[in-house]
Amino acid sequence: MSVNTVFDIDAAVQKLVLTDNIKEKETIAREIQAQAKAKGAYLASIQDVYMARGKGQGKNFTVPAMNLRSLTYFLARAIFRTANKLKAGAFIFEIAKSEMGYTGQPPIEYVGVILGAAIKENYSGPVFIQGDHCQIKASAYFENKNKEVTALKDMVADCVAAGFYNIDIDSSTTVKLDRPTLTEQQRDNFEVCADIAAFIRKIQPKGIEISIGGEIGEVGHKNSTVEELVAFTEGFNKSLSKGLHGLSKISVQTGTSHGGTVLPDGTIAKATVDFKTLKDISAAAQKQFGMGGAVQHGASTLTDDQFNKFPEVNTIEIHLATSFQNKTLDSKLFPKDLYTKMVEWTKVNCLSERKATDTDEQYIYKARKRALGQFKKEIMSMPLNVKEGIAAELEHSFEFLFKQLNVSDTKDFVASIIKPVDVKIGLRDTQAHLDGEGDD
Repeated sequence: MSVNTVFDIDAAVQKLVLTDNIKEKETIAREIQAQAKAKGAYLASIQDVYMARGKGQGKNFTVPAMNLRSLTYFLARAIFRTANKLKAGAFIFEIAKSEMGYTGQPPIEYVGVILGAAIKENYSGPVFIQGDHCQIKASAYFENKNKEVTALKDMVADCVAAGFYNIDIDSSTTVKLDRPTLTEQQRDNFEVCADIAAFIRKIQPKGIEISIGGEIGEVGHKNSTVEELVAFTEGFNKSLSKGLHGLSKISVQTGTSHGGTVLPDGTIAKATVDFKTLKDISAAAQKQFGMGGAVQHGASTLTDDQFNKFPEVNTIEIHLATSFQNKTLDSKLFPKDLYTKMVEWTKVNCLSERKATDTDEQYIYKARKRALGQFKKEIMSMPLNVKEGIAAELEHSFEFLFKQLNVSDTKDFVASIIKPVDVKIGLRDTQAHLDGEGDD
C-alpha cells in the first residue's frame, strides 16, 4: 500500500491482532512499519543512550520498560500521548518470553501494534521495543544445555527479525549459590549470556547495535552484591569474543518479586527495595565496566512514594507490567461477564499452578494472566468506548511514572543520539518456543 493513500490504522491493527495467520500478521506489520517510517517513527536500539548515561551525559533519569499484556494498542496510544505531552523520549515497550505465550502476542504482532499506536498518536522519533526475560529454564538447561540454549537463540532470533532491537538475556536461573566461589556460582550464567550475546551480535541488522542486558540475580531470590556484579561481568567479558560490544546494563535483585507477594486476601504486600544496592551496583557498572547502570525488575507493585527514588540512585531502567494488567482487569469498565469467564477458565486449565496453601484470591490473582491470550479476541472486540476508557484511566498512571522517573524532557537528548536505520521487519522460518517463566 502506498504511504500516500488513506491508511486506516485502527482497522489495520484490529486485523493484525485478530488474524491467526502468522504470514498475514507479517504483511500487516510491514505495512504499518512503512506508514510509521513516513511519519518519522522508527524502531531503534537504546544502546547509545545508555552508553552516554554511563559516561554521565544528560540528567539522571530511569527508563520505564513497560510490558503490555492486553489492550496493547490502546495502552500504547496512552503512553505515546503521555510522551508527546511531557516531551519524553526515553521509554521502552517490552514483552517477556513467557508473556508472548500466555498473552498470544508473537513478536511481529507486538511490534506492529506498537508502531500502529505511534502512528495514531502522531509520535515521531525512535521507538524502543525490548525482549524482556529471554530466559533459560534451569531444569531444562541442566538436563540438556545445548538444546535449551539453542531454543532460546531461536526465540531471540524471532524477536530481532521482528524489530526488537533491545534484548534482556536472563540466564540468572543457572546461578548455583552452593558453589565455593562467586565466579563458579556465576559461571553458567556468564558463559550462556556471552554465548547468546555473541549470537545477537551476529544476527543484528547492519547499522544497529542491539542493547543487551544481563542479569546477576534472579528476581525473588537473594539480593545482589557488587562482588557478584564483578564476578559475572569479568567472566562475561572474558567469555565474549574479542571485538564485540558487551552489555549496556545489568539486572539485579533488590528485594522485589515478579507480580508482588500476594497476601491471603488478594492484596499485595509492600516490597522493600534495597536502594543502596541499586546505587552501589549502578556506580560499579558504570565506572568499572562502562555500562549504563543497574536495572530494577519486578517494580509494578511498588508504592507510589518509591518511584522517585530510582533516578536518585542512578537506576538506568525499571520494569513495569503487573500493575497495568491489574488496572485493566480491575477497571469498573471491564465487562464483568467476560472477567467471570476468564476466571472460570483458569479454574479448569491452570489448577497445576495452585499451591495447597493458596486462598481463592491468591490463586486468581496469580492465574488470571494466563487467560489473556485465550480471551484475546473477546478483549479486543470489546466496545471502543470501553477500550479507550480503560486506556484513559491508565494514562494517569503513565504520566505519574514518567514524571517520577524523570523522563520528561528527554526527547531531544535521545534524538540527538539515536538516528534512524532503515530495516524491514519480518519473520524467521521457525517460530520461537514461548515457554519461559520470567515476567514483571
